[in-house]
Amino acid sequence: MAGPVVTGGTIRVFLVDDHEIVRRGIADLLDAEADLEVVGEAGTASQARARIAATQPDVVVLDVRLPDGSGIDVCREVRNSQPGIRCLILTAYDDDDALRAAVIAGASGYVLKDIRGSRLIDSVRLAHAGKNLIDPAISQRVVSQLKSAAPTDPLLDGLSLRERQILALIADGLTNRQIGERLTLAEKTVKNYVSTLLSKLGLEHRTQAAILQVEHRNAGPQPSGDLRP
Repeated sequence: MAGPVVTGGTIRVFLVDDHEIVRRGIADLLDAEADLEVVGEAGTASQARARIAATQPDVVVLDVRLPDGSGIDVCREVRNSQPGIRCLILTAYDDDDALRAAVIAGASGYVLKDIRGSRLIDSVRLAHAGKNLIDPAISQRVVSQLKSAAPTDPLLDGLSLRERQILALIADGLTNRQIGERLTLAEKTVKNYVSTLLSKLGLEHRTQAAILQVEHRNAGPQPSGDLRP
């Protein structure tokens, strides 16, 4: 068994979970450690975005499902704008889709809410130390899936992986709300993606996009809605 993780200085932690009791329990657990300090909390994605930027923590612990969006999206935004901040995805659901999403969003780890307190503490310390807590084999498998999902039609080359996933789900007849539930995205976020992909394809309506996707499905492998970056 590995020994305790040692880091230098105080590790500043920010908690994102819509359940106050869960946040308080984790905060009490972490604050009891001499080298850990909870510097902020949020119960929604919008609160998290503003408060993380203001507090500049070292590690953010995020629940996957939030009332106004996804912790995965918050993780991606934090990692893109402030790559020095590490993110741990905390969830009650042990499913492959959320794990793949955590990998693609740049999370340092993916831990379940039923994890023992000592393991969560060690996970925070390891994430701060720059360690990747996700099994390398899983990360490699996700990368391979992304490569195999590359478009073969030049018309779709300008779309990002997320946009191509949403396009595929539009062709399957899903609404923005249903797409958001499938990909763990806020409905407003899906709407923005749809507007962007329509603009890139030079189309005006989602029906046109659906027809385009159906026409090109036989051209090569396309990304399914089961991948969640």
